[in-house]
Amino acid sequence: MLHRLAVAALSLTLVATPALSETLVVTAARMVDVERGRYVDNPVVVVTDGRIVSVGTAAPADLPADAQRLDLPGLTLLPGLIDMHVHLANTPYVSGWNALDYADDFGAILQAPNARATLDAGFTTVRNLGGPNFADVALMQAIDAGFVVGPRVVPAGAYIGATGGHCDETGYPYSMQVESDFVADGVDRMRHVVREVRKYGAQVIKICATGGVFSRNTEPGQQQLTFDELKTAADEAHMWGLRVAAHAHGASGIREAIRAGIDTIEHASMIDAEGIRLAVQHGTWLSMDIFNTDFTQATGTEFGVTEDNLRKDREIAQIQRDNFRAAHRAGARIVFGSDAAIYPHGQNARQFAVMVEYGMTPAEAIRSATWNAAQALGREGDVGAIVPGRYGDLIAVAGDPLLDVRALETVPVVIKGGEVMRDAR
Repeated sequence: MLHRLAVAALSLTLVATPALSETLVVTAARMVDVERGRYVDNPVVVVTDGRIVSVGTAAPADLPADAQRLDLPGLTLLPGLIDMHVHLANTPYVSGWNALDYADDFGAILQAPNARATLDAGFTTVRNLGGPNFADVALMQAIDAGFVVGPRVVPAGAYIGATGGHCDETGYPYSMQVESDFVADGVDRMRHVVREVRKYGAQVIKICATGGVFSRNTEPGQQQLTFDELKTAADEAHMWGLRVAAHAHGASGIREAIRAGIDTIEHASMIDAEGIRLAVQHGTWLSMDIFNTDFTQATGTEFGVTEDNLRKDREIAQIQRDNFRAAHRAGARIVFGSDAAIYPHGQNARQFAVMVEYGMTPAEAIRSATWNAAQALGREGDVGAIVPGRYGDLIAVAGDPLLDVRALETVPVVIKGGEVMRDAR
């Protein structure tokens, strides 16, 4: 009885004692208003308990006495960047058959340093679209619990695709019987697999509508899921409150995925005029990784990429860049997705300059990785802008990013949830 009373008293004490708030006040020379593509001079941003509570040009009068202060003279503040397409369990330095030299959990181990490199590059949120089954769910949990340092992770958990398609294990002989656990042939199987992947922690559904570059026995232009299978994936995911990302290089697969209600089209390399028209009509987001071919072609077969994969990359690289320009001109909604792992993690921001080269203004390129990406994630209340209520995810850079977007390639200061994660000034 005494033990119960002691526990009860302790519980009352814990409830009655309010938690101490932690406040960080950040000042800088200027701040990018990403929604409008303009600067705000001499910003003062106050973050309390991980969330932005005020943004202005003077500190509020009611600041707590123990508030921390971070003054960044001469630097420009932006929201933490968002990469909508990464693979944190992969590395460009181990590709093709070379991956068989490593144990099963090798990729899961790689996630921790890759996550840190990504965060240090200014990307405070990423959407991880595939890797070892549910390793990204574990990574998200480890980061959220403070065991690992990294960005906010939106995990896909596993790939879903057709037998013999880009999301299956291709290239092995029949005698080995190697197959993905999440092949989905037919609408009933698709419905089951979407539910199963969600069950084990996926926060976005990743499907493969067409063939791919970095797979064997598939061609990028091949459609590999039917309209009914695509629509089932979209409908089922949406019923559960999840969004769907479709790997789709080929024109027919892109068109069918958009008509089926898929939320984001990944790569969209061979999108045609009708596909662009549909994307604009439906408000479908396009995530086009138009930088990574530079690394792939420069390194060639050095790290195990097969000549067949290099051939496919060469064939679609310029097509994808030209179609990026066409989609942008037509008013399609575009988000930043790098496919990091095809090139080294931490170099994500090098894609911004290519987006500008192919038609975007620097402001539009920055918006694709902030304001737009937050909308595409359905998390515009949390990330993507420096406004009250959102997470205190901020970066600071030197130079003039609205004039020269390459300023984002070097990020000396990274703040996540009001905590300074990097200060390399």
